[in-house]
Amino acid sequence: MPLTQYHLDAKNEAVKKFYGKIEIEHASALLYFNKKGIVQELIHNLKYKGHEEIGSVLGNWYVEDLRELNLEIPFDIVIPVPLHPKKLKERGYNQVTTFGITLSEGLDIPYNDSILYRKTYSKTQSKKNLAGRSDNIENIFDVISTEENQNKHFLIVDDVLTTGATLEACSRALLKIPGVKISIVCMAIANS
Repeated sequence: MPLTQYHLDAKNEAVKKFYGKIEIEHASALLYFNKKGIVQELIHNLKYKGHEEIGSVLGNWYVEDLRELNLEIPFDIVIPVPLHPKKLKERGYNQVTTFGITLSEGLDIPYNDSILYRKTYSKTQSKKNLAGRSDNIENIFDVISTEENQNKHFLIVDDVLTTGATLEACSRALLKIPGVKISIVCMAIANS
């Protein structure tokens, strides 16, 4: 498996995707994603063929590495990149749920899929070119902010990090909550 070892490098390629865009505490990905590679096949089976257990396997694998992180501010809550309710109904599940829940259990922190929500339905990003992925994504997420969510360090989880536009938009929405810190962990990162 093409492991990134990004958790060992504070200036890895995942972190660099967000330089000058949003302030993050940590960003990493477990695997490299290459077209026609084994990781693409894994993610495809997770996302489109109902093999949700792949998220659990990858989460169990990565949680060991994430436990070794020496962060100044530890993660407080795991938050998945949300699907629009229409997309969730079409697919039947969010492909990052099992990954997020497994990380949450392994790191002994809560999992919450109700703070961040997608307010706009959009076609799948995987079929778009790199330029098309960042079009009109800025305002498609919003948050339900409560006082208990203030001053938290959110760990946003997603499947594949490509341009970072979706995760940047999620982060911007979450940063509306006072005192929030953001970290990002993905199953894979697309080789550029």
